[in-house]
Amino acid sequence: MQYSQLGRTGATVSRLVLGTMNFGPHTTEEDAFAIMDRALDSGVTFFDTANGYGGTDRRGWTEEIIGRWLASRGRREEIVLATKVFGEMGPGRNDRGLSALNIRRAVDASLRRLQTDHIDLYQMHHVDRSAPWEEIWQAMDLLVAQGKISYVGSSNFAGWHLAQASETARARHSLGLVSEQSLYNLLTRDIELEVLPSAEHYGLGVIAWSPLAGGRLGGRSGQGVRRGDVEPTAQLDRWEAFCRQRDLAPGPAALAWLLHRPGVLGPIIGPRTIDQLDSAIGAVDISLSEDDLIALDEIFPGPGGPAPEAYAW
Repeated sequence: MQYSQLGRTGATVSRLVLGTMNFGPHTTEEDAFAIMDRALDSGVTFFDTANGYGGTDRRGWTEEIIGRWLASRGRREEIVLATKVFGEMGPGRNDRGLSALNIRRAVDASLRRLQTDHIDLYQMHHVDRSAPWEEIWQAMDLLVAQGKISYVGSSNFAGWHLAQASETARARHSLGLVSEQSLYNLLTRDIELEVLPSAEHYGLGVIAWSPLAGGRLGGRSGQGVRRGDVEPTAQLDRWEAFCRQRDLAPGPAALAWLLHRPGVLGPIIGPRTIDQLDSAIGAVDISLSEDDLIALDEIFPGPGGPAPEAYAW
């Protein structure tokens, strides 16, 4: 396994992040336990979830599964545990968002479901345009002071949101954001314009979600149908040819590309089965040459670098 610092913090995390969104709706509790056991035994120490995971009718289900695993295994201190706050968790008007009121309620509910007394990385799942940054940081700083969370991260933020959040935290003499979780893969490279440069400037570790683009980068299944139910395209055919020429499995190769990207802490892997987990872990052993990376830029052109150079002089 490869390891890195969590942004500019002194905390060390695995560069592969175990995503748990499938636990409950698509992966049984028994299989989820087996996946978490295997992941930790394989050196994956960074576990990611969210309070809303579990489905519309069972929000919090995934956290509950993780909580029962933590209670049964006694290995809480071996992992860096991340969860998120923002989504609708109940019928009340204050059961969502990033108000200080909801943050206080949501963290206590997550702690109960996770059966732990602290969350290592508490992430804002989305921007709340109605909540002032001063209110958000007051609530987060209080949670840190209470020992309920250690670090604060963001997810799905634009570059200017990262700047707003970070500068407001700086004015309060707070540590501020330490990570940003963004949609990023070979097919979707928009964050290279402003999110990646902003994250680098403020010392945030970037975590990539949907690294296989909903399965499109994982190659064809045995029935000749591409995972993700996406019709074959010339671009994806070129991708699979690239992998065949180098004797690489497409899924791990796509993860490996992210591990080679400057400023990226690592991708989130969301296995539904042990086999999928084992395949994903193999990404850390793949080394892509400079020529490989150039070839991939030709197949999957990015936006042209950071803004404004990407679209201006």
